[in-house]
Amino acid sequence: MKPDLKIPQATTKRLPLYYRFIQNFAREGMERISSKELSEAMKIDSATIRRDFSYFGALGKKGYGYDVQHLLAFFSQTLNQHETTKVALIGVGNLGSALLKYNFQKNHNTHIVVAFDSKAPKEGKMISNIPVFHPDLLEEKYKEYGAELAILTVSSRSAQSMADRLAAMDAKGILNFTPERLTVPDHMQLLTIDLSVELQALIYLIRNQEN
Repeated sequence: MKPDLKIPQATTKRLPLYYRFIQNFAREGMERISSKELSEAMKIDSATIRRDFSYFGALGKKGYGYDVQHLLAFFSQTLNQHETTKVALIGVGNLGSALLKYNFQKNHNTHIVVAFDSKAPKEGKMISNIPVFHPDLLEEKYKEYGAELAILTVSSRSAQSMADRLAAMDAKGILNFTPERLTVPDHMQLLTIDLSVELQALIYLIRNQEN
């Protein structure tokens, strides 16, 4: 990566997608690909791909394209695919239960190792082979299970207080599924996925396409 260069968040979000599609090319036995081929597979324009790749220096050669194995190794290292990231889930309602059941089966380096829910007994219980504890034990069990970041699927009214507790514990980041716009310290990373906003944006695009 170029020194002192801040990678845009939109580019950061596309990195795992690049890695996934490059894995597909490698499994198909392809030795090199062009930005056009990657563009057609990912449905992202080739100019965006070239711009994203440019943040990381010379990943390809003009007239040759990109070496698939080189890209595979680069994105594997960039995304720390050889290191397991342990995740805590906070809130085991409908969405939380679905996440527990799925548990990132296609991402072998990311696993939910512990969960918390207000309806769980103090001694804990097992859901989808994951221990679930009462939030009163958050600080103790988060550390005990070695979690690095948290997924929030709690109610809006408790989202900020949970974020504050995670910040006090020096959690590295939060993936926030609540509609709340959370405030976290500068040292924490925060990504918010508001499903209702995404759905409204999709509806807007559909309606305006029809006009």
